[in-house]
Order: sequence, then structure tokens, then C-alpha cells
Amino acid sequence: MQNQEIIKIIENLKGRRNYEEKKALKLGFNSLYAYFEDKILKQTTAIEVEKKQLETEQKPKTKKKKSCSCC
Repeated sequence: MQNQEIIKIIENLKGRRNYEEKKALKLGFNSLYAYFEDKILKQTTAIEVEKKQLETEQKPKTKKKKSCSCC
């Protein structure tokens, strides 16, 4: 099943189509569709990793409570 988003991207390339085809062949993809499919997959995984990093950084650090009030 083909992704309609990828098909629209390929249709809208116009003058950049030759450039993208050469780039896809250079990177070892059989088709322009496979190249954009991989590109979108990498973008989505990068966004997910970035979100996870932000979530771990935003967790408040708990401070140890001291037993006496003078310190």
C-alpha cells in the first residue's frame, strides 16, 4: 500500500525531481518512493527520541531532606 503523503511529495518536486532521484540512487534506494519513505521514517523517529529526551530532562530532581534543621 502506498502512502499518499509520499506520492504528493514526489508530485510537488517539479524541478528538484532530478536532484532527488540522483541522491536516492547514490544512497542505494531503488526508487524515489523508497527514498522518501525512509526519509519520513527517520524524521518521525528523531522527533520521538527528542520528545523522550525532553521528558527525562524535565522531571524534577528530588533533594534529600536533612534530618536536622541547622544544616
